[in-house]
Amino acid sequence: MSRTACVIGAGPNGLAAGIVLAQAGLQVEVLEAESIPGGAARTLELTQPGFLHDFGSAVHPWAAGSPFFSTLPLTDYGLQWIHSPAPLAHPLDDGTAVVLERDLRDAELALGSDGKVWHELVAPFAENWDRFAPEVLQPVHFFSRCPFLMARLGWYALCSARSLARRFGNPRTRALFAGLAAHSFLSLDEPLSAAFGLVLAVPAHVVGWPIPRGGSQSITNALGAYLVKLGGRVKTGARVENLSSLPKYGVTLCDLTPRQVLRIAGDRLSQAYKHRLKKYRYGPGVFKVDYALRSPIPWKAKDCLRAATVHLGGSFEEIAASEESMSKGQHAERPLVLLAQPSLFDTTRAPQGKHTAWAYCHVPHGSKADMLGRLEDQIERFAPGFRECILARRIFSSAQLEEMDSNLVGGDIGGGAMNLRQFLFRPTWRQYATSAKDIYICSSSTPPGGGVHGMCGYHAARMALSRMKR
Repeated sequence: MSRTACVIGAGPNGLAAGIVLAQAGLQVEVLEAESIPGGAARTLELTQPGFLHDFGSAVHPWAAGSPFFSTLPLTDYGLQWIHSPAPLAHPLDDGTAVVLERDLRDAELALGSDGKVWHELVAPFAENWDRFAPEVLQPVHFFSRCPFLMARLGWYALCSARSLARRFGNPRTRALFAGLAAHSFLSLDEPLSAAFGLVLAVPAHVVGWPIPRGGSQSITNALGAYLVKLGGRVKTGARVENLSSLPKYGVTLCDLTPRQVLRIAGDRLSQAYKHRLKKYRYGPGVFKVDYALRSPIPWKAKDCLRAATVHLGGSFEEIAASEESMSKGQHAERPLVLLAQPSLFDTTRAPQGKHTAWAYCHVPHGSKADMLGRLEDQIERFAPGFRECILARRIFSSAQLEEMDSNLVGGDIGGGAMNLRQFLFRPTWRQYATSAKDIYICSSSTPPGGGVHGMCGYHAARMALSRMKR
């Protein structure tokens, strides 16, 4: 077997896969279609010169807490984490905000009468982080090194966010939890939605919700530089139309979703496997806006200035209605808006005295609707005068996001719908392997799914190496 490897796609998962293969002594080449590596983890001047915007992900709890990334010397290659004083703020109509504090004891105090319930929910996972993180960021399996802990999470996975939120007596806490659970792109009445909320809440109290200095591109650049140090090569502007056009490699890993894999590797795959990939379901999309601002966002609740991430959706009931509309193929009148304001804490993102912001809301898959008015109305609701701060904006519909990154099919930023079947078997029962013995998938369409953590690439490369040895 040739000791050469090709990775198609230089997103965090593709680069992670390349690093694992290079560490094992393979000669690795990463081919990236775009002119800048990173996929959704890119930072670009999307509005005006000097304003640096994260094209996709902006805040990175699971990158900071990644079991694989933590083994790499990424700080030696320029990666620096910045922590806002609080991970998350959630403003309400009374002019205040409920804040998720990083220290668990502070969070308990801030949540008042619900502090004890919050502790009971998150402390078992936060206090066992070193065992929990590797378990939750690997494929679903039946033999765990911490079975009681994972059984606890499995119980929550059967719950909906609505049912779990009933444990909180204060509507402020329920609203906070709704914003966390809505990251799942599920209706808050569906199973798995509660577990998603917890899986986001736990790292807030362990590794925080940090931003990388200079933008998400810093993560990509550090991974790429380390791969080159190991002898690998990253080639940009190298779109692959068909695997048959490439030189013969010992193994090929695709940081691509099933649709792209079918397009470039279809003639190498069995009919049965292609049929399974064709049945893969993509999830809802997002409508995203990047802002260049003349001043910070004028929040009514000053606590919002303490957090790099702000959830704008009001009460639990309002957020649940927003996500239910999306799940039914409709566009919410008052959508949940997820907003990041990195320039408050990272002065490299904008010219002196100016700021950037990044906001999106959930929409049906492939939506072409213009949600700008509804999205900005939600920001204005909690920050009157916001529109007067805008110097420039860049708008991305779901279709435009896919044009920027072909993996974002229909605007789906999670690599596929998170229903129960695809949670267990993603994208098929083979997970990273395909029907071709030398082709693997390592994108967010494989376990553990979306997010910047590199674990999809890590596990796929480990599987490929194990099979190569056999």
